[in-house]
Amino acid sequence: MIKKTVFCLWALLVMAPLEVYADAGRARCQNWQAERQLLFGDLHVHTKYSLDASTQGTRTSPADAYRFARGGSLPVQPWLPSGEALRHLKLERPLDFAAVTDHAELLGEREICLDAEQQGYSSWQCRLYREWPRAAFFLFNTQAARAKRLGFCGDDGEYCRQQGSAAWQDIRRAAESAYDRSEDCRFTSFVAYEWTGAAQNLANLHRNIIFRNEHVPSLPLSFIDAPSAAQLWDGLDQRCGPASSLKDCEVLVIPHNSNLSDGYMFALNDDGTALSRRREAQRARLERVVEIMQHKGSSECFYDPLQTEDELCGFEQLPYGSFRSKFLGKVSPMLSEPPGERSGFLREVLRDGMAYAQRDEEGRNPLAVGFIGSSDTHISAAGAVSESQFLGHGGAGVPAGDSMPSGLPDDLEFNPGGLAAVWAEENSRDAIFDALQRREVYATSGPRIGMRLFAAADLPEDMCERSDFSAIGYRSGVPMGGELVVEQGVAPVFAVMAAMDVGSDRQAGLPLQKLQIIKGSVGADGQRSERVFDIAHSGKQASVDLASCQTRGAGAAQLCAVWRDPDFDPDGRHYYYARAVENPRCRWSQQVCVAASVDCSKPDAVAPEYQACCRADHRRQIRERAWSSPVWVQAAGA
Repeated sequence: MIKKTVFCLWALLVMAPLEVYADAGRARCQNWQAERQLLFGDLHVHTKYSLDASTQGTRTSPADAYRFARGGSLPVQPWLPSGEALRHLKLERPLDFAAVTDHAELLGEREICLDAEQQGYSSWQCRLYREWPRAAFFLFNTQAARAKRLGFCGDDGEYCRQQGSAAWQDIRRAAESAYDRSEDCRFTSFVAYEWTGAAQNLANLHRNIIFRNEHVPSLPLSFIDAPSAAQLWDGLDQRCGPASSLKDCEVLVIPHNSNLSDGYMFALNDDGTALSRRREAQRARLERVVEIMQHKGSSECFYDPLQTEDELCGFEQLPYGSFRSKFLGKVSPMLSEPPGERSGFLREVLRDGMAYAQRDEEGRNPLAVGFIGSSDTHISAAGAVSESQFLGHGGAGVPAGDSMPSGLPDDLEFNPGGLAAVWAEENSRDAIFDALQRREVYATSGPRIGMRLFAAADLPEDMCERSDFSAIGYRSGVPMGGELVVEQGVAPVFAVMAAMDVGSDRQAGLPLQKLQIIKGSVGADGQRSERVFDIAHSGKQASVDLASCQTRGAGAAQLCAVWRDPDFDPDGRHYYYARAVENPRCRWSQQVCVAASVDCSKPDAVAPEYQACCRADHRRQIRERAWSSPVWVQAAGA
């Protein structure tokens, strides 16, 4: 059963009454809706305090990042001798919320290397940092990835650990200063940092640590101090929450770039012991959502043109499966290993969780994660995810130089990143944090696409025409991120709606092309499967002229569908999430190439800095999108 229609945009803001609460020390928002509202933000932002950002010329602070997120101008490297930036950037639309997540590792080392009064300032490592930052990027980060301090930190590392305190205090002060505690509630900031973990083969295990409020530990817990995900979880529980001295402290852990984890990010301990069961319950409590989209690619699903039926899985897929392969590939492409089906893509991770739940005597799923997007900017540019204004996000430690850069502003395979979207009663820390905990959140690849999803045993066929769409959804079932149990003999039904990003005064948004539901299953026999259903389509043709980047054709301003699973297996476990896809546009890289009048038919005339425009692996167009958090469904007794 498919019901397709357009719906009123304001219907996106019609929700059902829920619990009332208030942030301690602030008034309730004037725009408080017992029926939840949509907010957009960026929960992955690096500033000058991140070692990799500083080695590529970032001088802006957490306060600068929050000012930019709220609509202010941001200076961007390179810098003149006077300290003036040669570039500036400004968001066309401010964000609703953000978190600065500087790397906990090397906070103190960076401070020491920049302070001539410090005893470690004259060490050879610090001289390298100041005089050859590219080499320092590899030296410092390789040590940190091995969970080791540099020599000038001392045997126990306490010197460097304590010197990170000043940076951490500034990060905390900036978050407090940016948080609008008035009843206007224009902007929410979170105290946060990144735990930059790595597996033994240096595969990515990175996680962002987001605190609910200002009650946070005196120092961040780094990978050097807690060199495994389990030690991180234990350390956070010891320092934050009911079992700690900080009773009002609460924390979420958000993994990112599982596409670079070589399968290690979500490895499960499945030996059946009490310790492993406690560990996976701890993971499920702390890791409620995952970053599916950011600067370093999409982690949704693996694409192999010879095997994958879903061609949209190729969206922003990196050509390698680990940081090690990326950097070795710079030496020789033969040394770089491509990603694979088990590299850590989230569709398979979600099925791993359901398979674990089938074996677990209590049916617990430790990998029931919702989806968000963010930028992972390393130039303090929170929310700078526009394809047409991309200055590059850095993070690879390449120094900026002292003149305006030419050519592509970032590595060809990278992208501007995504946004986190949440459904919350108000724009406050508590409301947004609660939305993240219950997984009523979704991700976009940059555009501010509106999206809702509800699942139930039964929903009205005319729900898309109803003004109380969301009230019905809450009353009858569960929203995105929820868990649904249906009676035997009943197949779940889903109501999904999406609205195009209308854009800004400077640049209009693009219409929607189609709305899909992705279903993943684990049968009672352990067999795994997935299907992609097109549940609504604009019915119109659209394209983009790659020579001019002009878009052509039409699409839908809004799409909505009520859809029941036609092939529901009551003995299995299933997840469902929605994906809304825009009409095609030129990718950021093609826009740069077109603006530079690059003609790939005349290779001898292409300047070296633009040769990437003509590479065979250059993806010249994209279809931006949004992904809802999944809903997990099983039949009673399954």
